[in-house]
Amino acid sequence: MESPVNNKDIVIKIGELLKEHKCENTIVLYVGDICSWTDYFVLTTVRSHVHMHGLMKYLNEFFATHHIIQLNHRKNMNETGWILLDCGDIIIHLMEKEQREFYELERLWFKGTIIYSDNSL
Repeated sequence: MESPVNNKDIVIKIGELLKEHKCENTIVLYVGDICSWTDYFVLTTVRSHVHMHGLMKYLNEFFATHHIIQLNHRKNMNETGWILLDCGDIIIHLMEKEQREFYELERLWFKGTIIYSDNSL
């Protein structure tokens, strides 16, 4: 049975939600052709640790509305500047600017296809 998160429209809505809530440089990559364990990466830059935690409320509401199951529930989030949300077919990276620039995930997954960008790259 196909997972409800294996859906291009849903992952684009996640990108739009992040842009709406003031994230920067949000991109959605389709990596299903080059990755065996997921189909989509959502990468975004948050403005601060507080902003990151606030986004979790909106993402959790979105997940509930769209019947998306988050596989890695966290009660206490550490202050690494990076939260990875594993939703199976969708992996969401909420990263502060320093972590985004250091890890350069876009370069690591350059063979992925950009299916959404907020055009602030």
